[in-house]
Amino acid sequence: MKAVSLAALAVFSLSACSDNDGPKVAKGICTPFAAAPATTTATAGVPALAPAAVVDGAGPVEDCLHRWAYSLAGAEDTADVVADAAVAACSSAISQWNQASLSGPAGPSDAISLVTGEPTSAIVEHRNFANARALFFVVQARAGRCAPPPPVKG
Repeated sequence: MKAVSLAALAVFSLSACSDNDGPKVAKGICTPFAAAPATTTATAGVPALAPAAVVDGAGPVEDCLHRWAYSLAGAEDTADVVADAAVAACSSAISQWNQASLSGPAGPSDAISLVTGEPTSAIVEHRNFANARALFFVVQARAGRCAPPPPVKG
């Protein structure tokens, strides 16, 4: 009788480990979307400057990748394919960031990646950043079952 009780207890214990509810959602993993940038008005014929977007070219790229990756995360393709699609959707923002880096102060022509130790350039690093962030956002959106971004007004 004792052996039956131990067997029943073992079966009960193992059934408690069974996850019949599907994958668990990681609470709090979803990254909130940035508020729409405040618009500034031009004064005395001087065009208005966008806030921090002019200084930090990565900001608009990251926001674009975040929005597209979350929007496309529900696709049945693998995460890397969805991330590639998000990067493609953000090619304009990435191009603007690359253009700004080319018109800025010239850095060393023989720059070395701090991650890989290989020769690199700003444009290569921008691509690496975009690919890595897009993949992260797709996986994050899937893991947290994160909602896509709110529609942009206007």
